Amino acid sequence: MTQDSKAEALNTSTAQALESRALAPRFYTTNCKEIGEYDIEPVRSEWDAMMAAFDLDTNREHFKQNYDFDPAELDADPELKAEFLDLLVSSITAEYSGCVLYQEIESKVGNPEIAKLFRYMARDESRHAGFINRALNKLGVAVDLSVLKRDKEYTYFRPKFIFYATYLSEKIGYARYITIYRHLERNPERRFHPIFKWFLEWCNDEFAHGEAFALLMRANPKLLTGVNKLYIKMFLVLVYTTMYVRDHSRPKLYEAFGMDVTEFDHTVFDITTEISKQVFPLTLNTRSPKFQRGLERLLDLNIRVDALEGQTGLFTGLRRLALQAGIATTILRLFLLPASCNEMPKQVAMQPAW
Repeated sequence: MTQDSKAEALNTSTAQALESRALAPRFYTTNCKEIGEYDIEPVRSEWDAMMAAFDLDTNREHFKQNYDFDPAELDADPELKAEFLDLLVSSITAEYSGCVLYQEIESKVGNPEIAKLFRYMARDESRHAGFINRALNKLGVAVDLSVLKRDKEYTYFRPKFIFYATYLSEKIGYARYITIYRHLERNPERRFHPIFKWFLEWCNDEFAHGEAFALLMRANPKLLTGVNKLYIKMFLVLVYTTMYVRDHSRPKLYEAFGMDVTEFDHTVFDITTEISKQVFPLTLNTRSPKFQRGLERLLDLNIRVDALEGQTGLFTGLRRLALQAGIATTILRLFLLPASCNEMPKQVAMQPAW
């Protein structure tokens, strides 16, 4: 079977999850042996408390619950349905990416205590991915996770890059879910799908996973000093800008929530910044006018790149290159903006404060 015929055989959600677009969630692999060499003794008491909480598994039954939903309820607004499906497919790709990565680390890490941690986190991410897929199945577009694991392109990241990126993604996931959940609790008429009722326990899983990476980094402070500060800053810029552009591509979704998407993103940045002070040596000034102008510039450039999709020719190619250069330059300018130092990291707290 050719690649084209394989693509035709997949449903739209699986094909979308397999895409390697710039802003699409990725699958990662890493040097698992090196992760097994990291020290956990400096945070032993906190580590044991964290592992006891994972072992307790308070969400054991949460994602086994079911609900009734008529897919026709979304047919009245095709744009909202398309953006909601995009959110679900993006989310399942990110959750399953974590599951696959954590399973690989568990199987190869060497250190049994660290292996056990990643087994717990893979368990949680598997539940999340499965729950999203049941929602997609009710809409007739479940993702084939076996195909996703086999055929998705994998990106190699050094262990410390995995730590920075995954810590941020888990904490941002928490901040996003809790912000949406609290808003819909105050405005239940805006809850157009029952999956949002599951966001509280879901976001607490994300929070706990972030705490695990925070502990590993605090136990190995060399990951947070020297040139690594520049790496951390770059990951902050890349993760925040990716989220901003991606969210602004779903205007109908946030309109349905009754939320201003720009303020939503800044609220998520604020929560993530406050949490990240527990471990990161610096934070970004995301509310500064210069940072906001950079985000808007990136959004405009990405919209113009997307408008060229499907077009060919020399002029189009040159135009695309110019826009991509503009994106790279804007990201560099955001990276060069002053950051706020955080020389006194907070203690890790297993329970979220928001």
